[in-house]
Amino acid sequence: MSSKNIQVIPLNRSEGDLEIHLEMDNDTVSEARSVGTMYRGFENLLKGRAPLDGLVITPRICGICTTAHLKAAVKALDMMAGVPVPDDALRVRNLTLMAEQLQNDLRHSFLLFTPDFAGPAYRGHPLYTEALKRYRPIRGRSVVETVRQTKKIIEIIAILGGQWPHSSFMVPGGVVSVPGQNDISQCRSLLANFRHWYERRVLGCTLARWSDVRTPRDLGHWLHEKPEHRESDLGFFIRFSREAQLQELGKGHHRFISYGAYEMPARTALNDAAGDSYLFPPGLFENGRPSPFDQEKITEDVTFSHFKSDGAPRHPFEEATVIETPNENNEAYSWGKAPRYDGKPAETGPLAELVLASDPLIKGLLEEDGPNVFLRQLARLIRPALLFPAMDCWLGETGVNNEIFYIKNEPQENGRGFGLVQAHRGALGHWVTLEGGKISQYQVITPTTWNASPRDGNGIRGPWEEALVGTLIKDPEHPVEIEHTIRSFDPCMVCCVHAITGHGKRRTSKIFC
Repeated sequence: MSSKNIQVIPLNRSEGDLEIHLEMDNDTVSEARSVGTMYRGFENLLKGRAPLDGLVITPRICGICTTAHLKAAVKALDMMAGVPVPDDALRVRNLTLMAEQLQNDLRHSFLLFTPDFAGPAYRGHPLYTEALKRYRPIRGRSVVETVRQTKKIIEIIAILGGQWPHSSFMVPGGVVSVPGQNDISQCRSLLANFRHWYERRVLGCTLARWSDVRTPRDLGHWLHEKPEHRESDLGFFIRFSREAQLQELGKGHHRFISYGAYEMPARTALNDAAGDSYLFPPGLFENGRPSPFDQEKITEDVTFSHFKSDGAPRHPFEEATVIETPNENNEAYSWGKAPRYDGKPAETGPLAELVLASDPLIKGLLEEDGPNVFLRQLARLIRPALLFPAMDCWLGETGVNNEIFYIKNEPQENGRGFGLVQAHRGALGHWVTLEGGKISQYQVITPTTWNASPRDGNGIRGPWEEALVGTLIKDPEHPVEIEHTIRSFDPCMVCCVHAITGHGKRRTSKIFC
């Protein structure tokens, strides 16, 4: 039996720099390492600053998930302030994060994931010619339409938040931007137009028809029911994925985590008899069943990371970010840390979110095939359908009862708080400690930190690593199987980094996605 080592470097069409190191037995991946190659230092940058500075700095962690970081940061300060967030402020916060999610779910799908269908690995595939027409970078029909449509939907953030990107309209106690009825009307028009495009091009049917697709059998019936279904981008994705057997790739740990998405206002037409506090509930899904979520069970392990540690996994409130210069004598291989929930890795993202929301179609497919590349991407493509009704409802409720958007609160001198949100890539958390009115500790665990984590002190692989082991690479020159697997998690490493040259001068390297 022959063996060889290969490197996929860089993995393009991902946000930031990423290396995947693979150990091969013949054509099959026997070991994998997810290597985060850059250190940015936002956690240390925030130390010693005023707490409100976090609302300006943390949205700049990522240029495409600014709203998610802002919401996580402000929720940590909300907790310390101890004041309730008014219903209308919750609606504005939710609506802006939903608009960001709509943009990112569709941009990832048609600008980052499906262009692989138009790549050299699939020349000769029966659907290749059509894939070129749809997904060829820059010129493909679906690529062009997605850029145009998602550019418009993000205007909802600019209207409700005052600017985009890097808005800072969320503050402890609510929001500082109060939309008028003209603002609401503009947002409703933008949402209606985007929904029309999504139904016509992505689904090929109305949301009402799609809501009847609740089982894998229903999905098969829907696909063959009308030509519009088969020729939609969703229908084409399903057909191409089945031909390429994407349901066989990227199995992973079969353990999912969600922090819960979109807090429910106290008074809203969406409330049901159960009185759910989130539109999509938090929890851990393992062994076929969900369990309640407890943030105290979160730890970070840095055994294989370029950070100093005494070897014990620590809760984010107790974790430090102290650089240990890489050298040949240690086993560390990533600037990413290894988050664990109750001592074990967990996958996060749209699939995790919909599994914990008990989406019947997603759960049915999960029971049939387990977690896989096809299912992760399918969850991302259909999740927008679940957001439109809530967005329409909350736009209609905002500002109609002359409610307040902000509750005044006093600045805190000392305390701890955490903010947990479901960003479009999954579970995002900020943990903040104040001493003497300044930030003494700030820790961020992003969704990609969960998914891209290196091994922990027990040698357990992170989700990406586990999902790659056992993968058969048919063509080493075009390892599309590796690309599909990693992109199904929607990797976000960095988008801009400051580095030191060999001459000791500072420079800026920009990585465009």
